[in-house]
Formats: sequence, structure tokens, C-alpha cells
Amino acid sequence: MLSETLWEIAKAEVENRGSSGGEGDGLEIGEKSVFFIGSKNGGKTTIILRCLDRDEPPKPTLALEYTYGRRARGHNIPKDIAHFWELGGGTSLLDLISIPITSDTLRTFSIVLVLDLSKPNDLWPTMENLLQATKSHIDKMIMKLGKTNSKAVSEMRQKIWSNMQKDHPDRELVDPFLIPLVIIGSKYDIFQDFDSEKRKVMCKTLRFVAHYYGASLMFTSKSEALLLKIRGVINQLAFGIDKSKSICVDQNKPLFITAGLDSLSQIGSPPVPDNDIGKLHARSPMELWKKVYERVFPPKSMNTLKDTKDPARDPQYAEREVDEMRTQKDQPELAVCIVLHPAWVQHHVWSENELLDLASGPGFEAQPCS
Repeated sequence: MLSETLWEIAKAEVENRGSSGGEGDGLEIGEKSVFFIGSKNGGKTTIILRCLDRDEPPKPTLALEYTYGRRARGHNIPKDIAHFWELGGGTSLLDLISIPITSDTLRTFSIVLVLDLSKPNDLWPTMENLLQATKSHIDKMIMKLGKTNSKAVSEMRQKIWSNMQKDHPDRELVDPFLIPLVIIGSKYDIFQDFDSEKRKVMCKTLRFVAHYYGASLMFTSKSEALLLKIRGVINQLAFGIDKSKSICVDQNKPLFITAGLDSLSQIGSPPVPDNDIGKLHARSPMELWKKVYERVFPPKSMNTLKDTKDPARDPQYAEREVDEMRTQKDQPELAVCIVLHPAWVQHHVWSENELLDLASGPGFEAQPCS
């Protein structure tokens, strides 16, 4: 009996892994993507570096950045790969959301929304714009995928809804993302010193939004204990590590609520006096919570949420040759008047091209226009 060739052994190994480790139509579960979006300077890069055990100072994210991490599952088993994408600029670069999320990558994707708790007036508009833009694009990709692989879409829906028990009273009242979503409130160390009533409004509002979209919700800060908990959550998204079942809904402590474990009855009604709630005209529960939140934390102009700094002038991206060419291009062109001999203009109307052809001929004089 002839021994198997190396190619045959490798082929058999791949087929074996495809049949035992796949997810829907043989999709490898060993390669996933996590997309970080959220508040500008909210701590997204810091969380990514912590999850990857990289001891380096975080740098501002210019636009859309990519990195990756690997994790060994065992001896002689290929390492799992996690792709980490990060959107910079807060809400100013929403169009870039479509780059990493495609119909081909959708089934292995997760979203992490990082919100800066220390800036409550910016929180709702940042959250709303990013979630709406992301959900809109995901819905388009779901429709595109459904045309070629309806089974995959069905499996995605089933997986997301499995986070909520079948007898959960809110199943008909929520609209979850069809890919895993985690909302992280950063800078808890600053937030914990807020007035208790303001903390109550923020906590209840974020709990409602997270529950409505089928997301997990947790707060973090520079605390090593909190960072380790966040790292565990991200590792679950990136490498499929067992999901934590712990829960903390106490507004005096860092929130930690896994998707599907909260409920509208536990969250309660929007924190507004009973005689005022009737004055708030809203077409949906989400709009009602928004109005209540904005009464306490009026939003700033959206222009202030955008990054107006020109990255081309940032010293960390300086390139001498490119910058010199850019400087030349940005310089205003010198307006020039063409002065012709009077005899040339008596019986002829000159076109622009004809005038340019005369530039090197006799009777031409160039001087700045006054």
C-alpha cells in the first residue's frame, strides 16, 4: 500500500476541519472580525491594544485602521485569527463603515460601540448616528447575502435570537442587530463622580438602547479589573471563548449586562416626572427615551462632533516630497493679463487658445492684473 502524499494529508486535514469546525455552509469559525466604532478619543485604540497584549501608547486613529491578533487552540492546530477594524473621527467618517462590512464577511463580524461617558451631551447623537449608519449598511448586506445564500441569513437570525429566551416578554418589542453588538461606556472613573440623578438617566437610557438592539452593555475605565472583563468580552467575539453570564445593573457600580439578560420591566420607564411624560410627543419608545435624555443633556451641534483638523497637516504623517508638491498645488495661480498690439484686435475676435498660442510671439506682454 502506497503511503499518502503530503498534499493528500493536507487536503484531508482541511476537509476534516471544514466538517467539524464550520459554521453554516462550511464557514470557518477560526477567523472573525471585530469592528470598533464610537466617540472620538473615547478609548477604542486602548481597548484593542489591551486585548492584544500590546504595551504601547495609543495613537489617534486617522480614518479606518486595521490590525489583527492570533490565538492558538492547541498543539498542531492552526491559530484562530481575529481581524480588528477601527473607525476614527467619531461620526465624521460614516461612509467608511461600508469598507470592512461586506456580504462576504458579514457572518463572522461583530460591532463594538465605544461611548465616552465623560461627555454625556455628545453621547446620544454619537450613538444614534453610528448605530443608524451601521444598521442601515448591515441591512443592505443582509439583503444582498439573502439573494445568494438564504440559509446563511436564516442561521444568523436564529443565532442572534437565541440570546433571548423564547418566553422572554420583550421578544416582540425589540429589534436586534443581526450581528453581535457590544456597547461599552468608557471613562467610568470620571462618570462615577457625576450627580446620582444624571448617572441614573444615562444608565437607564443605555440599558434601554442596548436591550432594544440586542446588545451587551458594560462600563470600563483604566481599572485593571474592568479592562480584564472587557478583554474577556472582546475575546469572546474574536475567538469564540465562552460568554460571561455575570450581570450588574446597579447604577452605583460599573454596568455589565450580557445580551438577552435585561428586560424592559427591570429597566423601568424613562426617568421623567409622571406629569411631564404626557407632554413628550414621541412616535416610538426609542424617540421617547431620546427626548427624555436630551432634556437632561441637550446635544451640541453636530459640527462640534466632527473632526475638523486636516490630517494632511498632521506632523506624524509628514512626507517631504508629497508635502512640497501639495504646497505647490495649493498656491494660488498668478492672474496674467495679455496686452495685444491694437492692430491685432481691430478685425478679429480672439479665442482663448489663440491667445495662448501668441504667448511666445511678438507683441505679447505679460504682467499681473491690477
